[in-house]
Formats: sequence, structure tokens, C-alpha cells
Amino acid sequence: MRWFARDKKRERFYLLPGMGGRARWKKEMKFLRWSIAAGLLASAIVACFLYLISRHP
Repeated sequence: MRWFARDKKRERFYLLPGMGGRARWKKEMKFLRWSIAAGLLASAIVACFLYLISRHP
């Protein structure tokens, strides 16, 4: 049964300030907002490029 024994010390982890609770939620929301903004910007650029290509004879 040694194959299934786990080393508890290796699985232990510690959270630093800002990695859990409300601070983590705020950080994730900031990343989400920036990701949405970047996606909208990239899609607008691609849409404009495709529009310009389709209008050019």
C-alpha cells in the first residue's frame, strides 16, 4: 500500500496576502474585465479589417 501513501508535506500550501477571500475575487474580476475589453477590441479590429476587404473591389 505504499503506492497510495501520500506525502502530506508536499501537498501543503500557504496563501499569501491577496490570494484568497475578497482580495482574490477582486483580482479575478479585474482580470475578467480586462479580458472582455481585449476580446471586444480584437473582434472590432478584425471586423473592421474584414469590412474594408469586402468593400475593396
